[in-house]
Amino acid sequence: MAITSSRGVILIHSAPRALCPHLEWAVGRALGRAVNFDWADQPVLMGSRRAEFYWEGPVGSGAALASAIRGWEHLRFEVSEDPTPRSDGGRWMHTPGLGIHYAQTDATGNVVIGEDRVRYAMEVAAGDPFELQRELDVALGSAWDEELEPFRHAGDDQQIIWLHKVG
Repeated sequence: MAITSSRGVILIHSAPRALCPHLEWAVGRALGRAVNFDWADQPVLMGSRRAEFYWEGPVGSGAALASAIRGWEHLRFEVSEDPTPRSDGGRWMHTPGLGIHYAQTDATGNVVIGEDRVRYAMEVAAGDPFELQRELDVALGSAWDEELEPFRHAGDDQQIIWLHKVG
């Protein structure tokens, strides 16, 4: 019997107030049901809001959710999808300046860099260790992590995010 459902988290790190209901609508449409986020002020960026939303849906919903909310100006978010016994996990990060970054994740949420991507980084680096580090930083999404980190810490007094085991 195939595992057909997964779960994950949507972290809206910063969104303009006017965009908040549109984000709920887009996420609800991607999941096939109405959703309501518990919005809070984002202290890092005055006038913006933040929210966390735990979702369950078919495998692949993480990609559908990230696609549904990407492209709006001034929006910072992360979407994670937990792995299942038959599918990889994933993490999508978005910032206004960098756009979207996708990475495969393992059972504990670590980013996994595939063999082809490592080979590409080695080829591009051509023996230059600084270039290899730069290429691996791109593959890991380091620039996205650096930009999102202050927004993540703004919610330290919020609820704790627990990793789930699916299946």
